[in-house]
Amino acid sequence: MVEASRTAVVGDLARIVELAQLLRLELVAMKGGELWLRREAWPEPLRDSYANLIDADDTLVVVGTIDDTVIGYGVLVVETLRSGAQLGVITDLFVEPDARAVGIGECMVLQLIAFSEERNCIGIDALALPGHREAKNFFERNAFTARSLTMHRRLDP
Repeated sequence: MVEASRTAVVGDLARIVELAQLLRLELVAMKGGELWLRREAWPEPLRDSYANLIDADDTLVVVGTIDDTVIGYGVLVVETLRSGAQLGVITDLFVEPDARAVGIGECMVLQLIAFSEERNCIGIDALALPGHREAKNFFERNAFTARSLTMHRRLDP
C-alpha cells in the first residue's frame, strides 16, 4: 500500500466533488456546520468551484491517494493581507473515513505547506469546527496551533 499526494488535475474533478459532498455531510451535522456550509464552503455547483480552484495561480488543489486511487483532497488558497504579506488558508482537507490514520492527510498537508513556503507565506490557517476533535488533533500533530476562537450567538427569527 503506497500513500501519496499529488496536484489535482481536471480529470480528478468528479472524484473531488464526491469527496466534497462527503465533507459537507460530515461537517453540517456538527456544531457550527450549518453556518460553515453557508459561509466558508465553496459554492454550488461544486464542479465549477473546484475547476476554478484547480486553474487558479494562487491556489493549490491536491488529492491524496492509496495505490493511485484518490481517497482524499485538500485545497489551499493564498490570501494577500492588508500589510501585503501572504497567508496560506487551507479551506478543505478531507480523507474518506475508512482511510484515515494511514498518512494520507499528512501527505496532503505537507504538499500544501510546501506550496505556502514557495509563495513566502507568513503562515497557514486551517479551520476546525468546535467538537471536531479528530480535525483539531490532526492539525496539532502537524504543528498547527489555535490563534483565535470565533464565538457565535445564533439569533432565531
